[in-house]
Amino acid sequence: MRIGIQIPSFTYPGGQEQIAPTFARVVREADQAGLASLWVMDHFFQIRGVGAAEEPMLEGYSALAYAAAITERITLGTMVTGVVYRYPGILIKTVTTLDVLSGGRAWFGVGAAWNAEESAGLGVPFPPVARRFEQLEETLRLAKQMWAGDESAFDGKHYKLERPLNSPPPVSRPHPRILVGGGGEKKTLRLVARYADATNLFDTPELPHKLDVLREHCAREGRPYGDIEKTALSVLTADSTPDQLQEIVGRLGEQGVDQVIFSARQPHLPNAVALLAGVAATFA
Repeated sequence: MRIGIQIPSFTYPGGQEQIAPTFARVVREADQAGLASLWVMDHFFQIRGVGAAEEPMLEGYSALAYAAAITERITLGTMVTGVVYRYPGILIKTVTTLDVLSGGRAWFGVGAAWNAEESAGLGVPFPPVARRFEQLEETLRLAKQMWAGDESAFDGKHYKLERPLNSPPPVSRPHPRILVGGGGEKKTLRLVARYADATNLFDTPELPHKLDVLREHCAREGRPYGDIEKTALSVLTADSTPDQLQEIVGRLGEQGVDQVIFSARQPHLPNAVALLAGVAATFA
């Protein structure tokens, strides 16, 4: 069982001036503690459930590039990039750059997007959900093509690229690990089975059923279910105890999860990473 950390909040004591040093401390602690992965949300406004839209939010790939420079082992990804935020060729180039500069530690976390508020606020087109899923599948196809070194023209329904050149190529082999986020049973989990190396699901009572659905999609796609890393997103709060965290990890492991990623709502607290490090050591 592997343990990861998501940093969803940049509201720290001391205000804006303390964002960079606090984020850096948490990132270094997570790396030195031996956690498997570090994730930031790819949002531009803070999301409901974590805080008010006006609270500080860093751009995801800039934050990960900063984290790559001050870490050595921990893997790095967004949980997850909305497919509408960036042109797909540019997005794949961005993930490749992170992978090269981190020495092969990048994840490609991607999903169909959901936050219409921030898209409207920043002028990002936000098409209907059916089109967003079509765009997601084309982006996944293009990622596989570009990371295979295939520069032939890409002629999709929504995206057309005359020469999808990607130089330098990623360090990861065969490519940065692809994680598709979301638990939609008809579309999202089908795309996981067809294209992804990992799935990410919420820690809810429905999780075992979602994994059964994924298993069925894998069978239809002719894909070994065991090839896909199953990750689950849980929550680390200021009141979390070691016993509570161990219960969460043990329960999710019994359900078939390979990696538990804890969303640390107050990552700046002195014991946040230490709690996760203790759980990681217990389940190593």
